Amino acid sequence: MSVEDGGSPGLGRPRQARWTLMLLLSTAMYGAHAPLLALCHVNGRVPFRPSSAVLLTELTKLLLCAFSLLVGWQAWPQGAPPWRQAAPFALSALLYGANNNLVIYLQRYMDPSTYQVLSNLKIGSTALFYCLCLRHRLSARQGLALLLLMAAGACYAAGGLQDPGNTLPGPPSAAAAGPMPLHITPLGLLLLILYCLISGLSSVYTELLMKRQRLPLALQNLFLYTFGVLLNLGLHAGGGPGPGFLEGFSGWAALVVLSQALNGLLMSAVMKHGSSITRLFVVSCSLVVNAVLSAALLRLQLTAAFFLATLLIGLAVHLHPDS
Repeated sequence: MSVEDGGSPGLGRPRQARWTLMLLLSTAMYGAHAPLLALCHVNGRVPFRPSSAVLLTELTKLLLCAFSLLVGWQAWPQGAPPWRQAAPFALSALLYGANNNLVIYLQRYMDPSTYQVLSNLKIGSTALFYCLCLRHRLSARQGLALLLLMAAGACYAAGGLQDPGNTLPGPPSAAAAGPMPLHITPLGLLLLILYCLISGLSSVYTELLMKRQRLPLALQNLFLYTFGVLLNLGLHAGGGPGPGFLEGFSGWAALVVLSQALNGLLMSAVMKHGSSITRLFVVSCSLVVNAVLSAALLRLQLTAAFFLATLLIGLAVHLHPDS
């Protein structure tokens, strides 16, 4: 699959093997995120400030990028430092920051099941911006594959996992607080549409930026995560009273931060050498990892919806050329 088609670049066998390994690692880290967060819970709640975890993740990515440049893993460009090329990454950081905060506010205007199902519309918005901004056309097979990914995500969110003690459909977390009716307010629907549009735009804009600039990936990441740290530092400082910066952190929480930081770096490589479409397949395939880990670690039961979602994802991968 070519970069233009939304897949991996044309590589020799050894490099193709490394590319495949990178995609598999990213899929595993995406899928492990929610189960690892669940293992952090104390009395059913996350004991630390989410903004602290996000800030630490951005800081870890920044330090890893700086380290790779310092030790020479990636060459520093010759001549004067290209600081002017850093400015466009401020928009990427702003879009990602806005999206991360929208996720929190969306929960006020709809139930979790509705959010999980409708948020799969971001697959469509990403494909739309991919075609408009990068001027690439998706074939009928590729379009059908993305529709299958949307259907798989909706199917999984609607009931792919179930708590053995909960007979209600939907996410297992719904049982702990009692049944919550499916609902979404008009404002919630508008915010959800905005969330999906920003999600697609941020992904495609960052891909376009990374491919147009002839700079080492580590340096581009250095620019991006510098703005990300500054933005999240401001959000954390303005977040009001709450637990201390590292209060409530455990070994599981540290693993969440490290895995998310490494996954962010892997995804930046996908955006640089692959495409936003490849990223969509990674995120969708991670649902399978998420379900298996949830069943193994949290003792949740896999339902028929999970196996249907897995089948749809498999068909989507098969339909997408050379995926």
